[in-house]
Amino acid sequence: MATTALLMTVVLTILTGLIYPMVMIGISQVLFNHQANGSLIEVNGKIVGSSLIGQEFGCVPGTKCPAIALTYFWDRLSASDYNAMESGGTNLGPTNKVLVQNTVAEASLIRKVNGLPANYLLPSDAVSSSASGLDPDISPAYADLQVPRVARVRGLSEATVMAMVKKYTEGRTFDLLGEPRVNVLELNLALDALKK
Repeated sequence: MATTALLMTVVLTILTGLIYPMVMIGISQVLFNHQANGSLIEVNGKIVGSSLIGQEFGCVPGTKCPAIALTYFWDRLSASDYNAMESGGTNLGPTNKVLVQNTVAEASLIRKVNGLPANYLLPSDAVSSSASGLDPDISPAYADLQVPRVARVRGLSEATVMAMVKKYTEGRTFDLLGEPRVNVLELNLALDALKK
């Protein structure tokens, strides 16, 4: 009986611990190579990021905003400072004073740099971090309100920048799941390429 149990353990370990994972890795490399390798984005042979992980393009409230940050579309806030090793949300509740102060400061900054009135109603993703802190996408509404700033600073027409936003806007998955979204890294890289 003990020999049978030991033999079954060895056989199942080889099947489920070695053969099955290797077959799945092989299939994913053949059929979904780009996704299986992290959906990495290269520019001139250099990896600049992943379309699945957000990067910091904006400014931090209370600090001097570098001029380069104004030339890019800003992404969602990150509770982990865009560090994939520390992925996570703020875990602050809606009545937490720190969350309220941070939200008010971020809303004020966004309205200021985008030339919006003090009472302009911002999309929620403009002032809130995602659950993972690494969301690479923003809503079309948040992208649209940034168009005039990006166009002005880059010396482009608003129509040109708006066309780029539309080009990088993805609809709902299978026309059913999620919400329309704009990948910030891909959009900013496309604007940089347009400039060249």
